[in-house]
Amino acid sequence: QGSAIVEKMFLCLFSPICNIEVPERLLSCYDYLQCYNLVERCITIPVREGTENEIMLVHSADYLEVVKSTQEMKEEELQKTSADYDSVYFHPTTFRCAKLAVGATLELVDAVMLGKTRNGMALVRPPGHHSQRNAANGFCIFNNVAIAAKYAQRTYGLQRILIVDWDVHHGQGTQYLFDADPSVLYFSWHRFEHQQFWPSLSESNYDAVGQEKGRGFNINVPWNKIGMGNSDYIAAFLHVLLPVAFEFDPELVLVSAGYDSGIGDPEGHMSATPECFSHLTKFLMNLAKGKLCVVLEGGYHLRSLSESVCMTIKALLGDPLPCLSGEMAPCLSAVESVHNVRAAHKPYWQCLMYEGNGRLSKDVETNNFFSPLLGFILPVAYSYQPDLTFIVLGPNQNLGRNEISLLISLLQGLAQSQILVLIQVKGYIDLIYAPDLKDNVQRIKELRKQLQQEWKLLQCSGK
Repeated sequence: QGSAIVEKMFLCLFSPICNIEVPERLLSCYDYLQCYNLVERCITIPVREGTENEIMLVHSADYLEVVKSTQEMKEEELQKTSADYDSVYFHPTTFRCAKLAVGATLELVDAVMLGKTRNGMALVRPPGHHSQRNAANGFCIFNNVAIAAKYAQRTYGLQRILIVDWDVHHGQGTQYLFDADPSVLYFSWHRFEHQQFWPSLSESNYDAVGQEKGRGFNINVPWNKIGMGNSDYIAAFLHVLLPVAFEFDPELVLVSAGYDSGIGDPEGHMSATPECFSHLTKFLMNLAKGKLCVVLEGGYHLRSLSESVCMTIKALLGDPLPCLSGEMAPCLSAVESVHNVRAAHKPYWQCLMYEGNGRLSKDVETNNFFSPLLGFILPVAYSYQPDLTFIVLGPNQNLGRNEISLLISLLQGLAQSQILVLIQVKGYIDLIYAPDLKDNVQRIKELRKQLQQEWKLLQCSGK
């Protein structure tokens, strides 16, 4: 059971006014996939159109009719309808292409949930994460990932779904759709620049944590400067997303994979290399028993987009991860954003509660694994960037099989997956967690304080 990609490439000739969300995006990706011999290594999934009932899982019937009516419109009427929305360019084939994007995404969800493939990627356009219940927005017609989440809940009875949005623009459409829904954890990082960058919304900031029962289930990491790179992205995953995600324990992970957050993109102006996305993907593969669906959103520098897509699919296939370039030292602006997000979400997540106040709930006291792993071991390991990882597990280490497997899997992202494990077996202890967290937490804090000047990734977990 390998990784899956969509079988057909479907294109839409948008209005010439839009010169970046173009058919060449998919053509370039497919060319690179063939060049790297990745297509033949994947299971291909046939494409179908999403049905109107599936689309209306998140969109209104009135909005669906508006999009549907564009099929018969002339150029002047198309431009008038497009002008009703922000950064949208309708074409007579837009409705069909948008339905195909929805259908391809849902076919991938089916393949993963039914065990036909363990994970996969849907290369689709138009993108979806800006579209809202009653409105197209930002090149997006139907919200492919949001529809996929609702579809998975309805079809497979899922109760916990994680959506990770690494596009450089805030997916406000997805946030609005799940703002009060605790069954969907939405994580987004995005260029914000103190609300000066599109979509320039106050609700894109770190203090927008969700509404009503959904408070704590909306996580925004705002980037307040351009040039964010590999270390900044890794820091956000290690110190925000992964601790919360492991506590949330999703049954399915959906990724709004926008590669305009990568190097060279004219929209994002960020510095993360294509290799970084393979590491982010590998992290997410450790959640939801590996049930991971990656769905294309933005990305407008053709080479950067295509290389990043290839790196993502290589990770999904289980290939060794390439080393990350550059010093693993997040910039001060990124550290500030991560601190702000952790503080905003401290009231809602036990993995963040113990930081700084010493008061632990009963459940948190039993968690002796993720705190040292995500808060100390992985930040130091990624800062060091070893050529070989050697894990020694003694007979009294009090880790169960699941924890040992997860430890090894998370460290496989380093040293191009060259890892040696020595296990001195006296018998496994089948416990999910070990005791004595208070002592360990205090010791981890002391170690972080001592070492964070040398290992910069430690600076994000606490001052």
